[in-house]
Amino acid sequence: MRKWIERQKNILDFTLSSLFRRKRKNVALISAYTLVVFFLASVVFFTHSIRKEASILLEASPEMIIQRLVAGRHELIPMSYIDKIKGVRGVSSVRRRLWGYYYDPIIGANYTLVVPEDGQLNIGTIAIGEGVSRTRILFEGDTMEFRTYDGVIIELEIKNRISPQSELISSDLILISGDDFRRLFGTPEGYATDLTLKVKNPREIPTIVVKIAELLPDTRQILRDEILRTYDAVFNWRGGIMIVILLGAMLAFIIFAWDKASGLSSEERREIGILKAIGWGTSDVILMKFWEGMVVSLSSFLLGIIFAYIHVFFASSMLFEPVLKGWSVLYPKFRIIPFIDASQIAALFFLTVVPYAVATIIPSWRAATVDPDSVMR
Repeated sequence: MRKWIERQKNILDFTLSSLFRRKRKNVALISAYTLVVFFLASVVFFTHSIRKEASILLEASPEMIIQRLVAGRHELIPMSYIDKIKGVRGVSSVRRRLWGYYYDPIIGANYTLVVPEDGQLNIGTIAIGEGVSRTRILFEGDTMEFRTYDGVIIELEIKNRISPQSELISSDLILISGDDFRRLFGTPEGYATDLTLKVKNPREIPTIVVKIAELLPDTRQILRDEILRTYDAVFNWRGGIMIVILLGAMLAFIIFAWDKASGLSSEERREIGILKAIGWGTSDVILMKFWEGMVVSLSSFLLGIIFAYIHVFFASSMLFEPVLKGWSVLYPKFRIIPFIDASQIAALFFLTVVPYAVATIIPSWRAATVDPDSVMR
């Protein structure tokens, strides 16, 4: 047992000395390797976390949205539809929503105007999101001008700003009273933008959708699960764009791993020949090269993961946030909540570490099985 332990210690000592002898080469190798892991991990961490955060935000949303369609386009829905929908068995509540978009020519952006359900805003007052406040340099007590549908200019006082914690969804948001909303857009009384439903039993949603479609054939039913799938598709698509952009770096890494697997340098072959000549076995040489590859790959992997974590969750993915978050004038500024699971780490590990480890062991095994004299020659 003591001899085995001493032999393993000698292998580790020689592995470390071998790494230090080629320190410049290994530092350059670790730097390039870390950069590949860093970019891949940043994309994986961001897309997973933003998708998870969107799903959490949408958990409190209604199970179903009812919109009226005219000529295939979204149209105002009569409030009389509420009583009809309430008569459908399984529907627990129906609420109307007033919302719309307002284009601001000053900054060239669209605001999302929403009438809150609790009616907490008085006539002539609004609440604005952080993106609106930051872009227009407006604060509590200031006023904003709006042009109504008939060309009249109205001024609304900013009562407060929406909490920055919700900036992911409220950056371009303006909360407005119902009377001011109808005055601004000319929405007639008795109509709403759409209706929201809550159901008693989520398993009955497909049945309720069919009943509402038969009762109100001019409406469209949008489920919360469909919205979640849309968000997943959008962020997967953006993450895919980044993967395509990084394809060059990934291809370079694959070529590098293939080159590593194709053979050892003359210095490394001579080193293996000397070790075989002084009594090292094939398994000892393979173990030494395995540890040498693991030191490089694991160091690069851990450094890449740490740098990606800092980049995504503390620096807001500053290197490629426009691609992943989407372009907008009212760009939201927020810190993503970390959502990392074992499957992400495992996928990155098998994508980056395992190929390099295999690429290191195979040529070492080939060289270790050859006669020492022929290897040194």
